[in-house]
This record gives sequence, C-alpha cells and structure tokens, in this order.
Amino acid sequence: MAVLTLHHWSDWRAGCEELKRVARDRVVVFSWDPPYRRRMWLGPEYFDDLVDPDLERFPSLLEQAEALAAHVEIVPIPWDCHDGFHGAFWRRPEIYLDPAVRAGISSLAKREDELAAGLARLRADIESGEWARRHADLLELEELDLGYRLLTASLDA
Repeated sequence: MAVLTLHHWSDWRAGCEELKRVARDRVVVFSWDPPYRRRMWLGPEYFDDLVDPDLERFPSLLEQAEALAAHVEIVPIPWDCHDGFHGAFWRRPEIYLDPAVRAGISSLAKREDELAAGLARLRADIESGEWARRHADLLELEELDLGYRLLTASLDA
C-alpha cells in the first residue's frame, strides 16, 4: 500500500513495478488526480504564487492507473476527516494555521517563510468571517471530491 507518495519517488514507475513485485494479492495506492489542484481553496486563494515542486512531479491519474494496471475509485473526503493530508481539512480552515499540521503536508512543510503572507490572509479571513461567507457552500457539504483516488491492482498469483 502507498499513500500520497508516488510524486516523492525519484522513479515512480519503477516504484510501481516494485509494489507489484512484492505484493501478494493486490497493490493499493491512495493517490491524487492533479487537474483537481484548483478545486481546493487553500492553494488558489492563499498560496497561488507558490511553485509547488510536488505538484510538478505528480504523474497524471491515467499514468498512475496504467503503471499499476489499476482500477480507479473516487474517494470523497468527509468534512471531519482526521488524516493530515493536504485536502483533509477543507471545511475547517483554522486547522491549516497550526504549524504541526502544515509540517505533515509535504507541499506546505518547511516553507514557513513562503507561507507567511498567505497564512496571515487566511487568519484574517477566518477571524473576520470572510472565509465562511466566501465558502458558505462548502459549509453545507458532508463530503467533497478533491481529486483523491484509490487505485487497486489485483495481481495474478
């Protein structure tokens, strides 16, 4: 099993081959579809000027599925998701203000200087109620498709 990691591998295709080689019955990869980048408000509204090297290395969903010969399922993210990946807190913006949370999100970790202005805007928008006004539609949702996908490859024994 691999979780939001292919874009960190120096040769993700070789890594997929290795997953298939060592797996007994199946390979399961929780991944992401890059065209969904702008669906999550955090980047476009507060950090749009950042160049995200992780995003530039993220293979397309089609490439990922083909490399694994995988079936792809949509994984909508519930509003109260407890995991710490990038889109987990889409309806709870205040959580992104916590440096410990950002440290667990590869696209935000170790970039405090670059994030300062966007974080200040986010804090101000939360405190003024502007974030809630702008995203009233999100506050009504129980789950949201942010491009996260489950890729499952069954292996022949």
